[in-house]
Amino acid sequence: MSRYVIGRLIRSVFSIVAVVIIALTLVYTQIDRSKIFQQDPTWVKLNDEDSKTRYMNSVYQRLGYLDFKEQGDICRGKGDGCMVTNSKEAKVAFDELKNKGYTVKTYRTGLYYATKEYSILDLVKNWFGHLIEVDHPWRVSDDQNPNLERKFYIENDYNGLPAIKGSGTVHKYLLYFDDKFPFIHQNFIGLNFGVSYPTFGGVDVKDVLTQTQGSSKPLPITFETGKKANSALQLHACKYKATSTMDDLDKGRFLDNYANCDNLHADPSMIATSMMMGIIALIITYLIGIPAGMTMASHKDKWQDKLGTVYINVMSAVPSLAFIYFVQFIGLKIGLPDKFPTLGAHNIRSYIIPVLILGLMSTGGIMMWMRRFMLDQASSDYVKFARAKGLSQREIFRKHILRNASIPLVNGIPAAVILTISGAVITETVFAIPGMGKMLPDAIKAYNNPMVIAITFILTTLSIISLLLGDLLVTVVDPRIQLTSKGESR
Repeated sequence: MSRYVIGRLIRSVFSIVAVVIIALTLVYTQIDRSKIFQQDPTWVKLNDEDSKTRYMNSVYQRLGYLDFKEQGDICRGKGDGCMVTNSKEAKVAFDELKNKGYTVKTYRTGLYYATKEYSILDLVKNWFGHLIEVDHPWRVSDDQNPNLERKFYIENDYNGLPAIKGSGTVHKYLLYFDDKFPFIHQNFIGLNFGVSYPTFGGVDVKDVLTQTQGSSKPLPITFETGKKANSALQLHACKYKATSTMDDLDKGRFLDNYANCDNLHADPSMIATSMMMGIIALIITYLIGIPAGMTMASHKDKWQDKLGTVYINVMSAVPSLAFIYFVQFIGLKIGLPDKFPTLGAHNIRSYIIPVLILGLMSTGGIMMWMRRFMLDQASSDYVKFARAKGLSQREIFRKHILRNASIPLVNGIPAAVILTISGAVITETVFAIPGMGKMLPDAIKAYNNPMVIAITFILTTLSIISLLLGDLLVTVVDPRIQLTSKGESR
């Protein structure tokens, strides 16, 4: 089994890499990249041609389209003559770049700049090369803090709990405990999906998806210096702040440079919002679908079966969007909000209609498959043998048919749970729910390329992991099922 799992994991990695390569190729070669500036307020404010050229190439470099160098970058450390317009030193420096494949042009001021487009291979190498970040004591470079200690150490945090801390690292708290699931957290290894642009401009893609949303949520905090205040700062999330940017407020709160902290907000993150609604909807689906399917199978051709068949046909025939608007209309009639932001994330009435829609839309499928599997099992030889042995219909149903019929459904449970993170695109869009499902179409419309690639990677990874977990879960439910043939290693 272990060799089978390792083999599946290796193939999964290849699958993820292939999907990301396809996504990078499509996004970076088939979409007009000039459209990314359509929602950029800074771009609209730029008036002169040189500023637009500089800003445009800076954005393209940040998004991974090309490498961009200006005369100031190239001439640093080469003497003052290199920065003079049309000087010999500048021409020599940029001729070297031409030989390396760069395209050299001049601003209206006469200063040089150079760009080099990345190939697909470069894009893939850069994306995966920066995907995993390991925090260590030599990651921070601060010329104004030459005496910065570089070490790991164990010390109690501000809550009095033990934590592994770092100095010279990006994060101060590398391993710590708190009262939030999963209760133990680490910052040694992180994922880097790049920076979001143009929407959520300048914010890490990972932070857009995982950080809390809404208004700030200040709480009573005692800072390292002993100063007490109501603050929304999350001290466990503090990162190193360059000495040149430290102000008096920072120095009054912190004993070192780890003063760049995230804020705590009142609403759940995008992932948490989608997952919370998805899991509740999933529970509704299974609580209704499985018993209803079992009832239909055990009362075949009776009114229970016919009524269930009508329900399945209706749910299959009605378009999803029409069903969503129908339930939304019913909800409005009984005083429930038609948009999630109307009452906000902290009012349970905001969740009722979306969760019901998500749950009910899937019940028809579960009912249909449960009925089919149970009827198929009911005509099997082992069931006939059990009847011949004198077992009652209830015993046959509970001990044999139900167990075997549930195996195909069990296989899909890990995927159903894990993929709740991805949210429901149509439902979240109609109800303006700030979740993952709404994020993907929003990112595509806004030409937010880093966000599109990151969500593609996340969803692909989750899908592949859930398939593997589904296979393993089936073998737990029914040990007779072998994922490998006898004598085969995988």
